[in-house]
Order: sequence, then structure tokens, then C-alpha cells
Amino acid sequence: MAANVRGQSPLLRGGIGNAWLRGGLLALCLLLLATSACAKPEFELKFATLAPPGSTWMVLLEEWAAEVRERSEGRLAFKFYPGGIQGDEPDVLKKMRFGQVHGGAFSGHGIGEMYSPARVLELPFLFENFAEIDYVREHFTPRFEEGFRDNGYELLGWMEVGFVHIFSKQPVASVDALKSRRVWLWQGDPLGRAFFNASGISPVPLSIIDVFTSLSTGLIDTVYSTPLASIALQWFTKTDYVSETPLTNAMGALVVTKRFYDRLPKELQALLRETGQEIGKRLIEASRIDNEKSMTELRKRGLTVVAASEGMREAELRAISDRAARELMDSGYIPEALIEETRRLIDKQRAQAAAQPVAAP
Repeated sequence: MAANVRGQSPLLRGGIGNAWLRGGLLALCLLLLATSACAKPEFELKFATLAPPGSTWMVLLEEWAAEVRERSEGRLAFKFYPGGIQGDEPDVLKKMRFGQVHGGAFSGHGIGEMYSPARVLELPFLFENFAEIDYVREHFTPRFEEGFRDNGYELLGWMEVGFVHIFSKQPVASVDALKSRRVWLWQGDPLGRAFFNASGISPVPLSIIDVFTSLSTGLIDTVYSTPLASIALQWFTKTDYVSETPLTNAMGALVVTKRFYDRLPKELQALLRETGQEIGKRLIEASRIDNEKSMTELRKRGLTVVAASEGMREAELRAISDRAARELMDSGYIPEALIEETRRLIDKQRAQAAAQPVAAP
């Protein structure tokens, strides 16, 4: 057996040795890359939402998280708590105040606990279309961002749950018909309570987490929801009818505590805000498309769409809206000046829309 050249092993001579070295270097590089990708982030944003895993909202929120992690080079990462596993929105807000959770995707109920004037965007029977909603929201956004901040929160972006309809086990074609039903009220929601008071209805207050079970047991037989949310939460499986007339447009927001936000370096604050605004626009667009598709899907699955009767005529709905607004103004939940300004903005937008030339067919 020939002696090794300069004491070198045969495996390290020639092609075999070079291949071994190349393979070892490649494995080392992959290990280093994996270690970097899996390294604990410098900042972890614990983010809660009622949106179920796999829903439109959750998919887009995960895309947001992936973009933030990539652009921050792993310094800022999300940890999601979907499907209400951190509790109802009031529960999440309590945990945010204690630093157990840092932020979340909230509907109007949660928004009202952070900055109630923003819920002027949800007044019942006020907005007729998306153009009016967008016009008013964009007008108020700088003011509302300041309001959230003054109350200890950072508004990163808007989202939207969509136009809310009545889902019921028996047909509901008028406001009067609701009075004989066992209607759910999101427990602790002043705006929902004002609507039912204005309509002369005595609802059943429950946490949103208890709705599905309560529909199953018969404690309630009627709920309000968007078509998309009714499918995501499976409420539609417990109802047979959905009203054609929407009650209101349910808003949403992406929010973190100011305490968490202020801990971030300026460049990460800017990244979170920039991407939050962008994903909010995508969430609004996706919700509108999916709500339309969901209404079609509900028909396919056997739900009957109930057309409005005389009990849903415009004058009656406007009277309910006015009475609900008065209760919210008197309680200080939404300032009267803000409601009046909103009505003026809607009138202005409608006048602008009416003045637009009609496109030729």
C-alpha cells in the first residue's frame, strides 16, 4: 500500500476529497442560514383576533407578518392568537393593558373600548354604499389616529367586516318582526344596545364566543352578521333565513398598544405603520369581494333571502338611526358634533356622485 502523500488521507486527495469539502461547506452554510431564520426575533408582536384560522382575514394577516419579518430581517415577528383563543375582544383588551398581548384585529365593539368616537362609521342605516363609507373614513382618519394615540393605542390600519344582515331561524322582513325573536346582542356593546333600544327590541346579551352554542340550544334564534363572518364562524348552519336589508357597515381596525409601539426603533415603527396601512386596504377589498361571494354561497346552501317589507321603509329606518344616534350622543359615546359632521359629509358625497356624468352604455 503506497504511503500517503505528506501524510494526507486518500479521501482528501483528488475529486473525492474536494467533493467532501464542498459538501461540508454547503452543510455549514445551510446550518447558519437556518439558525439565522429561526433565531428569536428582537421584538415579538403578540397579536390576537377572532378571525378563524384559514379565513380570508387570517390569510392576509399572515401575509402581513411574513412581509414584516422579511423586511425587518427577522427583528420583528408576529405571534398570532386566532379564532378567539385569547377570549372575546374585551378580554383581549384587558390582556393588552397588562402587556400579555400587544395588539389585535378588532371589530367595532373593541374599537369602541379604545376610542368610541370612531364608531360613527357604524351608525345604523346611515351609509348606503362603499363610496360613502370610504369618503367619511378617509376624512376622519388623521383625527381618529390621534384619538387612538391619546388613549394609549396606535391605529396601524383599517379593515372592514362588511354590511351586517339579520340571520334567523324564522323569516324577519321588518323591524317589528324582530320584536318577537330571541335576538343576540354582543354583550357590553353600547352601539348595539342603542340600536335595539331605538327599535323597541329586548335582545339577549352574550359574548360572541357563546353565539354558536346558544343558536344550537335555542337560547337565541336570531343574530346579526356579515355573510362572510356567518360562514367563517359557522353561524349560518344554525339559521335558515338572511335579511336583504343591511343594518350597518361593520368596521374593523389593526391596533397595537402605544407601549409596544414606542419600544420599537423608528425604522420598525415606520415599517409596521406602512405595512399595516397597506394590508388594511387589502383586507377591506378582500372583505367586500368575499362578502358578495358569501351571499351567493349562502343561497346555494339553502338559506332564503328575505326581501324588505313595509316595515323596512326608508322613513322608519331613518327614525331608528336618529333615535340610536341620540342615545349615543346623550351618553357621550359619540360626540354630537361628530355625528352632524358625518351627515354633512355623506350629503356632500351624494351630491358629488349625483353631479357625475352618467357613463355611456
